[in-house]
Amino acid sequence: MNGAPSLNLPFVPETITVHLGPPSADAGNVTVDFASYIKNAASSEIYPTWPDAALYANIYAITSFALNRIYTRYYPSRGYDFDITNDTSIDQSFVPGRDIFGNIGDIVDEIFNSYVRRQGTVEPYFTQYCNGTTVTCAGLSQWGTVTLANEGKSSIEILRFYYGDDIEIVSDAPVVGVSNPAPGAILRFGSTGNEVVELQVKLNRISKNYPAIPKISPVDGIFAEETDAAVRKFQSIFDLTVDGLVGNATWYAVQRVYAAVKRLNDLASEGVSPEEVTNLFSLELGLGDRGRGVYELQFFLNFIANYNESVPYLEIDGIFGPKTEAAVRAVQELYGLSPTGRVNLETWDYIYRAYRGIIDSLPPDYFEGTTRPYPGFPLRLGTRVPDVLYLQEYLDRIAGVYPEIPAPEQTGVFDAATQASVLAYQRRFGLDETGVVSSATWNSITSVYRDIFDGEQASGTQSPGVVLENNT
Repeated sequence: MNGAPSLNLPFVPETITVHLGPPSADAGNVTVDFASYIKNAASSEIYPTWPDAALYANIYAITSFALNRIYTRYYPSRGYDFDITNDTSIDQSFVPGRDIFGNIGDIVDEIFNSYVRRQGTVEPYFTQYCNGTTVTCAGLSQWGTVTLANEGKSSIEILRFYYGDDIEIVSDAPVVGVSNPAPGAILRFGSTGNEVVELQVKLNRISKNYPAIPKISPVDGIFAEETDAAVRKFQSIFDLTVDGLVGNATWYAVQRVYAAVKRLNDLASEGVSPEEVTNLFSLELGLGDRGRGVYELQFFLNFIANYNESVPYLEIDGIFGPKTEAAVRAVQELYGLSPTGRVNLETWDYIYRAYRGIIDSLPPDYFEGTTRPYPGFPLRLGTRVPDVLYLQEYLDRIAGVYPEIPAPEQTGVFDAATQASVLAYQRRFGLDETGVVSSATWNSITSVYRDIFDGEQASGTQSPGVVLENNT
């Protein structure tokens, strides 16, 4: 377990070494990654047809048992060169090379860095258990968990039934070899931030060994089509649910595979330029913060305010002042979050989902005769979504008035011509020349488009004018 942190606090090791026999037996050792060990032990101990609550309770127990062995250095402190055995009279079953049940593997991927402990203590609880039929013990009965689950008990209620009411589950324990823990919110199409940068960098490195995974270029912290395609291919290769969502399971699978193919987590050694790993977005926003992130936040909040009177309307100025804080608190209270007034990843996720939820719920004819709202994520080179076609339509009309802005072809694909048009627009109207259509650029383009469009339309009572002829 190279590079393991201090044992003052529990951690999930990168690997675990299993002795294939009783401790003193002349048997070999195998070293596997920790999540694979839990999948193997669980698939050897329990049945995939059991209710989910029973499966979760047993996997929590199996994980805690193994982590207790590691945390207490039970075998190394006795002079052995392994962490645990596969002798089921004292440890857990482990069968090298066995098949893993799909649903059990999925659950392990989700919770492998969660464990059981007693309230007020630090170490993972020694979760003794037995099958409850041929063998009984003072701990958890594996078949008994099925009965309790069928009675409607949750996994934590099952664990407390066997281990006591002061049992609790610790989630998101630190994982050795992982520079950053899983994000607080699921990364998905439209997500932006430093976690997306890390995801993109590591997927690109993994793709050197697994060329079926498409390259992501540029690495820009924007979860768009290329990132979505790379995530889905990664999930397909490594037997994860192929949904394009990067939650706990996919995040840590990426970390494990990255560590396996590279054996270090130094991004600089990957040949990545410093610009690619710069902190592009603040992880949290609060009073006094300024900049693009605050502007985006205020834009989303104002849109939500149009449809929910409990959220106050704001001036979009890119400055996180008391009014912005009040609007954030209102959204947090609306969705049952802690009303801190600060925007962390969880609050960002709720704000974004509320914004997209409003747009997606509006009927198709709602936008007839007007421009559409910002799609909720940046449009950039390579993006293929319907909003690109609207963007090209707006730019085409604007180009007819401002000849310095080239008109893009209306293809629905954000190609080089569209990028050139966006750059020219940003230059003409004093915006940051990024070639990326964020909310600021989208709002400016739609505003200019409406000015042009509305100025060309005559109202119902307005004379269209007459042609003056020279009658001389």
